[in-house]
Amino acid sequence: MSHADRPLLGILLMLGFCVLAPLGDATAKLLSTVLPLGMLILMRFSMQGAILLALVAATRRPWHIPRRLFGLVVWRTLLHIAGIGFMFTALRYLPLADAVAIAFVMPFIMLLLGKYVLGEEVGLRRLMACVIGFIGTLLVIQPSFAEVGAPALLPLGVAVVFALFMLVTRQIVKEVDPIVLQASNGVIATVILLPVLLIGHQLGIAELSFVRPTGHIWWLLLLIGLLGTVGHLFMSWSLRYAPSTTLASIQYVEIPFAALVGWLIFGDWPNALASLGICITMGAGLYVIFRERAILRASPEAG
Repeated sequence: MSHADRPLLGILLMLGFCVLAPLGDATAKLLSTVLPLGMLILMRFSMQGAILLALVAATRRPWHIPRRLFGLVVWRTLLHIAGIGFMFTALRYLPLADAVAIAFVMPFIMLLLGKYVLGEEVGLRRLMACVIGFIGTLLVIQPSFAEVGAPALLPLGVAVVFALFMLVTRQIVKEVDPIVLQASNGVIATVILLPVLLIGHQLGIAELSFVRPTGHIWWLLLLIGLLGTVGHLFMSWSLRYAPSTTLASIQYVEIPFAALVGWLIFGDWPNALASLGICITMGAGLYVIFRERAILRASPEAG
């Protein structure tokens, strides 16, 4: 049986990601109040590197990254650092569901990048869905912007960075094992971030200083590393068992789950305007996904 013959397993793995990702974000939101941003990002990636290096060794996977792809792997790591940094900063100011929902403008950005950067054909209806989805995102941003100002725009940065991250990842994953790629991601990020923090600490930059974690903080750091690592592996593995067109709509489960986690842990719940915006964004995103499916089924290559 081929990987593509097991769509239910792929869907279950993607649902696992949709559960783990908001839990990881909630853990980051808790830690952001007690740790400087630079140290939090460093610990997130170093935990990922340590966990996956052990997994690579235990499973005796060959550590193989083609030389011609190494530059893309480094570029992917830099994008991942930037995306995580934007998201962790946003979570200091925004309710969890709002930050996640705003970041879900990413599918629309990828569609526009596909049209204007990669030269892919994008029809009028999908472009209109992008416009409507962005309007929904603005409705989510508006109450947060009124309350906290510019930090409400940070999830838009997350969306742009991770759209580019996904485009770069597409160029790599066909030739590099997902576990090896994520392990490399963690190791390279640690090598980049550690000297930056050492210099920042010496210069007295608050967000790049070192703080000694105590007691339960170590457990939260281990938890954020586990959640981030396992969640991204679930996403990578899900694509081996089900096509992306099947899984894309499942990802929107992350938004209501993020709202539930935010309410249970922080007592946050999106207000009426933000809730309307979330519904519009989800509806526009789902329309784009189902439109892609219809076009794929109608194409001659689809049979």
